[in-house]
Amino acid sequence: MRRRIIMSMLAGVTLMASTLLGAGPAPAAQLVNPPAEFGTDWHDPLTAAPPVTKPAGKSCEVTVAEAQFRDFTPYEGTYAPPSGCGDRWSKVVLRLDGKVKGRQFDRLGYVHIGGVEVFRTSTPQPSPDGIEWSVEKDVTRYSDTLREGHDVEMLIGNVVDDTYTGIIDVEVTLTFYAAENQVAHNPAATPDSVLTLQDGTLTTPRNSERVVAEVYATGSGGGCEEYWYLTVPDAAPYSCKADDGPYREVQVKVDGQLAGIAAPFPTVWTGGWSNPFLWYVIPGPRAFDIKPVEYDLTPFAGLLNDGRPHRIDVSVVGVPEGQSGWSAPVNVLVWQDAKSKQVTGKLTAHKVGDLANSSTHTPGPEHRLDTEAGHRLTVSGYVDTSHGRVTTTVSRALANTSVHRWTDGENTDALKATWTDGETVTVDGRGPAKSTRTHRTYTMDGTTTLGAGDRLRTVLSLGDRAAVVETRGGRRVAWSRLDDTYAGDATYTANVPRDQRHAVGTTSERYRLYGSGGCFDRSLVTVQGALIEDRDGC
Repeated sequence: MRRRIIMSMLAGVTLMASTLLGAGPAPAAQLVNPPAEFGTDWHDPLTAAPPVTKPAGKSCEVTVAEAQFRDFTPYEGTYAPPSGCGDRWSKVVLRLDGKVKGRQFDRLGYVHIGGVEVFRTSTPQPSPDGIEWSVEKDVTRYSDTLREGHDVEMLIGNVVDDTYTGIIDVEVTLTFYAAENQVAHNPAATPDSVLTLQDGTLTTPRNSERVVAEVYATGSGGGCEEYWYLTVPDAAPYSCKADDGPYREVQVKVDGQLAGIAAPFPTVWTGGWSNPFLWYVIPGPRAFDIKPVEYDLTPFAGLLNDGRPHRIDVSVVGVPEGQSGWSAPVNVLVWQDAKSKQVTGKLTAHKVGDLANSSTHTPGPEHRLDTEAGHRLTVSGYVDTSHGRVTTTVSRALANTSVHRWTDGENTDALKATWTDGETVTVDGRGPAKSTRTHRTYTMDGTTTLGAGDRLRTVLSLGDRAAVVETRGGRRVAWSRLDDTYAGDATYTANVPRDQRHAVGTTSERYRLYGSGGCFDRSLVTVQGALIEDRDGC
């Protein structure tokens, strides 16, 4: 289809578990009979994902930001920790409450506390009558930052004028759940320090024994990198170009040496695939809670612990040189050895596979681009801690296959793609070796067609899946499976005023999470913006 149609016009700033409220075992949302076509109002956005679980006991709430976003002026404020819940918490939950009405595009946003990015999000597109939505995220991992007062910066870049009238009104709060006897719940899961880069460099505490980087990588900003998975090499006749095709890989380097690779999640924003009617009620996976990519940099801890600043570079493979459109802010989570002033160590193995990336264009009445790509990296290193030598080995393997078909003029545009990101982290020290294997699979299968009378139809399915197995001494001790699947089919008349679009659409989501920790299974279905099914499966 023509780029004037496929562009979703996401005009945000270039920039763990969370859900929209209303999901989970709470009372199901009210079901109604659907109208014949979309009207001026529809159900508030919601998702099938489980809500953040909250412990019993004392809690304290702190307001982080209250703002109305009309332009690209950040909200600036201050944060102070709660006074009545101590400084050790069993959980900290961030909540965003938002509302908007009128006409507005989807926008990107972030929340920084003390320079640490604690939340990244995008917004739903509103109905003329207005919508409200809420998002929650477990931010316990940022407890070190939250124990002290800091500056706050929040931005949801927006444009308000005579056409785009929607002012985005939000409130962000933190709720702290006090730990019993001021002993943090599961302290091994919560880092001792949360660091940000200073002029692109990182200086870790000299007694660091585990180091994890998280990168909030997003392709966005209204250009072609907003839907990088559809780009084609220069030789192919398509409106979004990239020299080497659609393969993208987020890399982290330490002092110029490749330290981590990852597949970015192919987020579809709420104007994506030319069709906002797909997303008015049920967003695509992760659209409202943009999760960071994580890299275990512990094999480099011995190098990083020398007290000197080290260069940390994040780049996205496949982005044409000089082209903007990706944002990749970095937090570094550090666990420290409380009984050591300095932890020494060494990087002992570093094996980088060749990056394979092939895109083949087949011309014809229907153009076709076949892409196959992949990369492997294995790093290993040890640290000598107060509890002995600990060796960490990280192996990661990425793969991407896709078939992109389109006609001249792009009135038909289709993609079927799969991304896999497999990672094994093995920690061998005192006691049986611990291994965590994570296999992530992301899928996208969609077609947009512009037909007679400018009727535009999009049929699309998205998948976010992960399988995790944890072993000790070769024996499985924990496991989980995630399967978050979205499906939508929506049609409207393009290039006419809103009240003449005669839009219809059915969307659904099923979120399943099960394993040794239990089971969660919820399904949602909407028709013309009305919620007609909300079902639990466990």
